[in-house]
Amino acid sequence: MAALIEDAARLAEQFVSPLGRRWLHVQAVAARAEELAGAVRPAQVEHLIAAAWLHDIGYAAEIGLTKFHPLDGARHLRDLGWPADVVNLVAHHSGARFEAAERGMSEQLDEFPFADNPVLDALVTADLTTGPGGERFTYDERIAEILKRYPVADPVHRTWVKAAPVLKEAVRRTMERLAESQPR
Repeated sequence: MAALIEDAARLAEQFVSPLGRRWLHVQAVAARAEELAGAVRPAQVEHLIAAAWLHDIGYAAEIGLTKFHPLDGARHLRDLGWPADVVNLVAHHSGARFEAAERGMSEQLDEFPFADNPVLDALVTADLTTGPGGERFTYDERIAEILKRYPVADPVHRTWVKAAPVLKEAVRRTMERLAESQPR
């Protein structure tokens, strides 16, 4: 298990650490994913944490060919031979399907199968309860921060207006699963 996660951390550091504050975010998302591991089956933990490390590598200039980071990151990982589950989690993390629709890129994102499952829910939760500089946020605080950062006409802002209620449910489900996994 450790080897895949270590490889993911190294690759993320290579591509994301030069991006400044985003590196703080990625490190904190990976740590949050570790905290949420109880919300997924033990066999899925490795892919969850690896995807948390890798979710934003598509922002790197040498990878970001389309400038839609979930797609760019997933394509790069696929080309490197990463496990399909990790690649698909990166492709679809945190409402990527909503932003793809806003950008007219749904067909391109469809290269990667979408699976609405506990692992994706946990990745969404890790990402959307972590601020852009690695701060711990509630889901509502994170969405407010995103909406404030992007102007109303920006596709990212429009995405979050539509995606926020759907992804809030993913966070709720994750927290419910995590609570159920704790000893009583």
